[in-house]
Amino acid sequence: MPNRILLVEDDKEINQLLESHLLQENYTVLTAFDGEEAAALLNKENFDLILLDLMLPKLSGMDLLRKIRETSVVPVLIISAKVSDLDKALGLGFGADDYISKPFSMIELTARVQAAIRRSTQYIQPENQAIPHTLQFKDLILDTHTYTALVRGQVVQLTSKEFQIMKLFLTHQSRVFTKEQIYQFIWEDDYYGNENVINVHIRRLREKIEEDPSNPQHIRTIWGIGYKLGG
Repeated sequence: MPNRILLVEDDKEINQLLESHLLQENYTVLTAFDGEEAAALLNKENFDLILLDLMLPKLSGMDLLRKIRETSVVPVLIISAKVSDLDKALGLGFGADDYISKPFSMIELTARVQAAIRRSTQYIQPENQAIPHTLQFKDLILDTHTYTALVRGQVVQLTSKEFQIMKLFLTHQSRVFTKEQIYQFIWEDDYYGNENVINVHIRRLREKIEEDPSNPQHIRTIWGIGYKLGG
């Protein structure tokens, strides 16, 4: 069955161009031209990926992203003419899985879409060994079948990327990962110094799982190297 994509873009010409390309790539595509229309579709349909412009009428892309992350971990790929590091950090901080700046090539778009969908349905397996159904460290439990996280007995809503980062740590509990290694494992792409992307995701994870994010017990910083599971 073809993967289902929700395309949210208010520019009719760009919307039609992207829809046509994605259909040619054998995706099922539903389109929305404003944030409220997209929200209505999300209330009644399921999707494997959302392509989201930020500058939308009626309900902004950022506001829509926040609403999505209240109930869903579906991969969200932002497509935007906003190119500043601050805009990218905000988008990733609110839970987007990736950010593509306009203009972009269809080759790049296709590669990012494929990678995002693949990451949402596959998990990293260390040393070619089977991943247990449940992973645990202290009071943090990840269920790799239901894609849910429990912290101190409470369900915590993690994005796809956040879940995969924690899964990486929990399946390699004694290993220290550099930012470059985390990026290459999770984003499956060359690093190119994308330090801010990792910083934002680690900060958001700590805000969600740590009792005191300023004194993290689950994700430790190893100064000058990277991060590891606390211990």
